[in-house]
Amino acid sequence: MSEVTDIVVPMLQKIQAQLTRLDTDMANLKEDMHHIKVRLTSLEANVNSLNRRMDNFDQRLERVERRMELVEA
Repeated sequence: MSEVTDIVVPMLQKIQAQLTRLDTDMANLKEDMHHIKVRLTSLEANVNSLNRRMDNFDQRLERVERRMELVEA
């Protein structure tokens, strides 16, 4: 029985060490994913803001063109 214990215990310890590393790695990945989501949300907000500004530029340009009679009203 001692021989089996001598073989099994080190194997179980290795498995436990690997599980601990996997748990740590998973926690790090979750944290990284959270940061990516936050940055992506911020990026989407910035893109939306730029799109609104571009729309405003289009409207202003159309008004200028109409005032200068460069296009038909």
